Amino acid sequence: MERARSSPASTLVSRTAQIDAPGFAAAFDALAAPRTTWNAPDDALVLGSGAAATVTASGPDRFAAVRSGVDDLFHSGDVHAGTEAARPRLFGGFAFHEGGCDGDPWGPFPEARFVLPRVQVTFADNGTWLTVNAVGDDADPDAVEERLAAERDRISGLAATGDRPPRPGIGATRRTTSREAWRESVEAAVDRIRGGDLRKVVLAQALEVDLDAPFPRAATLDRLAVKYPDCHRYYFEPDAGGSAFFGATPERLVALRGRTVETDALAGTTGRGETPTEDEWLAEELLADPKNVHEHELVADTVREQLEPFAASIAAGERRVRRLATVQHLHTPITAELNADRHVLDLVEALHPTPAVGGLPPDRALETIHDTEPFDRGWYAAPVGWIDAAGNGAFAVAIRSAVATSRRATLFAGVGLVADSEPDREWDEVQLKYRPILDELEETN
Repeated sequence: MERARSSPASTLVSRTAQIDAPGFAAAFDALAAPRTTWNAPDDALVLGSGAAATVTASGPDRFAAVRSGVDDLFHSGDVHAGTEAARPRLFGGFAFHEGGCDGDPWGPFPEARFVLPRVQVTFADNGTWLTVNAVGDDADPDAVEERLAAERDRISGLAATGDRPPRPGIGATRRTTSREAWRESVEAAVDRIRGGDLRKVVLAQALEVDLDAPFPRAATLDRLAVKYPDCHRYYFEPDAGGSAFFGATPERLVALRGRTVETDALAGTTGRGETPTEDEWLAEELLADPKNVHEHELVADTVREQLEPFAASIAAGERRVRRLATVQHLHTPITAELNADRHVLDLVEALHPTPAVGGLPPDRALETIHDTEPFDRGWYAAPVGWIDAAGNGAFAVAIRSAVATSRRATLFAGVGLVADSEPDREWDEVQLKYRPILDELEETN
C-alpha cells in the first residue's frame, strides 16, 4: 500500500473576497491548469485553478490514506472564508478499483487524487466569491492578500470575448466491445446469476471517438449545465498535460453534513418518449417492470445495509421515476442520522461500489468485471467529490462520463445485469447512456 503523498504539512492560509460574477467560460479560460469544476443541485458551482496542495494515494487503503493526508493539511490553518461556500475544500476522486488506472486513457490519473486549488471562484446563492489558498513556503498572509487583490482585478466581472465555440463534431469511432463479444459476456454473466454465483453484476463498455475540432472544454460544461441542471457535474484535469475527466451524473453517492447523511438508490432505466403521453407510458412501464424493479431493490436494500453500522436511524423515500434529458431512472432517496461523528470518506469507502455500478456479492461482481471488460475503468463509476476541514463532503458516482484530450474522447457506460437480462436490450441501454456526452460532442446543424 502506498501512503498518501501531499504538499508539506504546514499552515494553510486562505483569503476570500466577494467579486462581480465573471462569465463561467471567461473565468475558466483565464485560469491556469490543472482546473477543477464541481456543481450539484444543492451545492455552489466551484471553479478551481492550480494546486496549493495535492493529496494522492494508491492501493487498497487509498481511502484511509487520502483521509490522513487531508487531515494533515487541515491540521492548522489561517482561514478567512467570507462565506461557508467559499471555504477551503479539496476536490478530486478515486479509481473504481485498485490498479484501475493502468491503461489508456488513464495514464495521467492516479488511483486517488485530491487538490486544494490555488485560486477558487465560487458561484453561490449569496454572491460570487474569489478564494486564494496557499500552503507551505507560499503561506505568507501578506503575500496571499496581495495575490487575492491581483486575482480580483483579473477575474472580477470578466466577460466572454466571443461566441461560444460549436460542438466539435465526431469523426471515427472505435468500440472496445463488439456486439458479439457483448452478447457472449452478458450470457455468461446471466448464467452465473441463474446458477447462484452472482445476484447482479454491472458490465460496461467504452467508446473512443476522434473529434473533428479541438474539444471546447468550457463550452461543453456550459451546455451540460443547461441540459442537466439536476445532475452532479464535474470536471478534473489531473495535470497540465491536456487530459480531462468530466460528466453529468444523476447518481449521488453520499453527502455528509454534521451527522446527517443523504444518498440515493438509482437503478432501472428506460428512454424518454417523443410525446408527453409516450413519456408517461414509459415511466409507468418502468415502475411496473419486474426486471428493473428487482434490480432497483437490490441497490436500495444494499445501500441501507451498508449504512446500518454507522446509523442511528435510516429512512427511505418512496420509489419514483427520475426524468433526465435522455433517460428515465427508478430512484429512491435515502437519508440517515449517524450514531457518532464520522468523516465523509468513511462513508464513501463503505458505500463504494454500490450495486448500481458494481454488483452483488461485491467481491464476485468485481472479479467478473475485471475478467470481462477489455479496458480499465479508471475513475469511471467511482467516487468523485469534495472534502472540507470538518470531514463533511459530497460525492457522486462518476457515470455519464468521458476522458477527453484536445482531439479525442473516450466515453463510458454500463448496465446492470440480473437473471432475466437480455443481451440486445442491454446493448441498447448502453447506447442510450452514451447520449449525454455524445450529444455534446456531435456537431449539430
